[in-house]
Amino acid sequence: MSPVGLFLQADWVVRAVMAGLLIASLWTWTIILSFGFKIGGVKKAIDKFEAEYREADDIDEFHRRVAGRDQPISRVFSAGVTEWRRSTAGKAIDREGTRERLGTAMGATIAQEIDRLADRLNFLATVASSAPFVGLFGTVWGIMRSFTNIAKEQSSSLAVVAPGIAEALFATAIGLFAAIPALIAYNRYSHGINRVEQRLNRFADGFHATLSRRLEMEA
Repeated sequence: MSPVGLFLQADWVVRAVMAGLLIASLWTWTIILSFGFKIGGVKKAIDKFEAEYREADDIDEFHRRVAGRDQPISRVFSAGVTEWRRSTAGKAIDREGTRERLGTAMGATIAQEIDRLADRLNFLATVASSAPFVGLFGTVWGIMRSFTNIAKEQSSSLAVVAPGIAEALFATAIGLFAAIPALIAYNRYSHGINRVEQRLNRFADGFHATLSRRLEMEA
């Protein structure tokens, strides 16, 4: 009645269900651990970047210093600077159009960065919603096998029924083992990504205001 024994004694359909759920569980924990480090690194990078930005006196010089960083906030900042340079390169400057394009450029970059961060969260959502039902399928199949054994042995004793039912319930347990961490992690990391998006939007709004004031000064 050990977990390994239940797996080895199970019907091939139940074994396939268990193996698939175990693989999904392992991949879920890989995503959970790696995403935890990733989202933590992004938040620290935002803190550091904002501190450096507040201390910077020259936007162009600061852009040269941070343009090559592989950070979401750095790419949002670079998108704003790039659009600023393109919109103000000519002699005639459309100020309202420049403000609108700045907001669009940084907003599109933020959306792209959030999509990149949230890419693997879809797998957690899929496991959280489907793993219990996959385990339930293994449970139903195992119980059907138990009834088949009852018919073959013409006995409903515990020795005949227990192995199939134990295998069936073990499939459900593995499904819950995969689904529960995936659900908790998905909700937690979705909240974390929303916080990152809010911080990027606040930075973009502040930078947009800075460039707008600079546009008025140049006018």
